[in-house]
Amino acid sequence: MAYAVVKGAGYILVHTPDMITHNGTTQTTERLVNPDSEYLKKLTNYYRTFEEVVSYPPNQTYIGTIKPEELKNYPMPWFQQKVEGATRNGKQGEIMPQDEFIALLKISDVFDLVKLSAEFTAMVKPKMEAHPLMTDAMVAKLKDGDDMAEIEKFIKEEHAEALYHNEQLIGCVKRAHDIDPNLNAHIIFENLVVKASGALAFQNLLAKNNIDPTTIEYVIECSEEACGDINQRGGGNFAKAIAEMVGAVNATGSDTRGFCAAPTHALIEAAALVQSGVFENVVIVAGGATAKLGMNGKDHVKKEMPVLEDVLGGFAVLVSKNDGVHPVLRTDLVGRHKVGTGSSPQAVITALITEPLDKGGLKITDVNKYSVEMQNPDITKPAGAGDVPEANYKMIAALAVKRGELERTQVASFGDDHGMPGWAPTQGHIPSGVPYLGHAVDAFLNNEIQRAMIVGKGSLFLGRMTNQFDGISIVMEKNDGQTGDKATGVSEAEVKTMIAEAMRNFASHLLQ
Repeated sequence: MAYAVVKGAGYILVHTPDMITHNGTTQTTERLVNPDSEYLKKLTNYYRTFEEVVSYPPNQTYIGTIKPEELKNYPMPWFQQKVEGATRNGKQGEIMPQDEFIALLKISDVFDLVKLSAEFTAMVKPKMEAHPLMTDAMVAKLKDGDDMAEIEKFIKEEHAEALYHNEQLIGCVKRAHDIDPNLNAHIIFENLVVKASGALAFQNLLAKNNIDPTTIEYVIECSEEACGDINQRGGGNFAKAIAEMVGAVNATGSDTRGFCAAPTHALIEAAALVQSGVFENVVIVAGGATAKLGMNGKDHVKKEMPVLEDVLGGFAVLVSKNDGVHPVLRTDLVGRHKVGTGSSPQAVITALITEPLDKGGLKITDVNKYSVEMQNPDITKPAGAGDVPEANYKMIAALAVKRGELERTQVASFGDDHGMPGWAPTQGHIPSGVPYLGHAVDAFLNNEIQRAMIVGKGSLFLGRMTNQFDGISIVMEKNDGQTGDKATGVSEAEVKTMIAEAMRNFASHLLQ
């Protein structure tokens, strides 16, 4: 059976400044423990405008306008730089402003739980009508809006989650059950955010790659939220809800969870489903997490810099049957952090990097690009977490030196040669490996690289069920043009010829 290929990707960011204040866990926790917080009082002074978010170099990298390698051309800190002529629409996706996204929450709602004021609805509806991905049927779901007095009543008397735009109350999300904590207003809001942002990423995948949604057969949703009820807290199914919203009428699907490593798990699952012949077209998709908004906001404000965690992130990737053109996913070269691996950096890098390469008789330097935890250092360094991608590349390089595959003098330049600066927003699952997939497809098709490795890492101990770390990786390679069984080197056409020849020989034998 031929390896599956990555045919394309879609990436979206949503600028949500008001959600930092009202929904980011750093801010909501601060409000609970320190109601008179000086940090909260001055927080909004450090918010960026939509224009600043659009022109921010890492954001333009995320939606595919500039290559990851081109980030080196912008001096750090990047928040002091801007991409001239930047627009909200990129080669691989888009950046959506908050008002349009709030409208998209309403469009995503099928249980009449989102209430938006008539004034806000009248303001935002023309914008949604002008959006190229919003159909008439989708915009019609906005209706004419709701009475503000009714919205305020839902918030005060029924514990609805308030929605704000430009620091003004403009709507709410109602609870879906009176006593079920899994269906309270806050959880419903978070889950609608996942659905809406995931669907927007899916729509961009379809539009940017000219994909017919009816050809999609299976969807794997791999964000960090979970939807369910009191009897099945994480029962799902975001995947099918998103597929329904984008018109993937022939698809079914399920949700995969694994903290930050989940997207790479999902990528391998999709590749296996396609390679095995179960499905021909599988999409992995993930929406954004409001909890992560402003996560390092205190450190950013303390350093008199903008709160850079002001965007939700989402992505969608199409994995398909081998077409002889797009890069293949080498399911025989998968690295995994096993239960017995241990948590030392060397043990982790060995399990995720060198073990799969050894299976293929490859050296560390045979991989052109490693996509690791592509966290944006503009965000992490002021918070004391350092440059995460750079740290990963140094560990990989050190192991290459130990294996005799790299000179010690080349360690400093390994990241430049085989890595990239980080550009992904701090959205947990979003930075881990998958932000490079869209860029990787272009690099393979343009003959810029021959091999890449996608590495996902996670922290399972956050769930308090185990102290285990997690990680998984897979090698991508340039397609050699064969669409048959690459493991045996026999194409589908050759197999058919061999079968026909065998049948003729068998028939001839019977006639003798």
